[in-house]
Amino acid sequence: MQALIQRAVSGDSDAFVTLIEAQKVTLYKVARSYLHNDADAADAISETVLACFEKLNTLRQPQYFRTWLVRILIHKCQDILQERRRSVPLEELVQVGYTEPGHARVEFLALLDSLDEKYRTVLLLYYGEGFKVREIAQAMDMKEETVKTHLKRARAGFKLAYEAE
Repeated sequence: MQALIQRAVSGDSDAFVTLIEAQKVTLYKVARSYLHNDADAADAISETVLACFEKLNTLRQPQYFRTWLVRILIHKCQDILQERRRSVPLEELVQVGYTEPGHARVEFLALLDSLDEKYRTVLLLYYGEGFKVREIAQAMDMKEETVKTHLKRARAGFKLAYEAE
């Protein structure tokens, strides 16, 4: 095995293929355990193989080839998991559908109108106009704690109205 690794490090692509073939079951098991999906596991494995091939000359201790390979695979799996968290599945996008520009603003204003005026005003000043709590308190002649309470209740009311839609 050490001789095979040495040949691969020296640039023998056939030796590299043989090494990867010997590790393919391990790679699959690790990737599948992280990603729970064959397609993502295949992506992680292919990215790992490519990265290993490109960086093989950086392997300092050839006896740890397998450990090095699996560590790279784990990092690739973690990258895929992070990307999954950042993206929205296509099925969810299809359900949302297309809305014409301005439609969201109309819906937003309709939801605001469903709130009590004292809450609506505080919410508009804070989010719409960028006022600070202190400034709203001065403008509306309220205590800052009252403004914070109104903001909290306004957010809760807005959330309920939104979820009811």
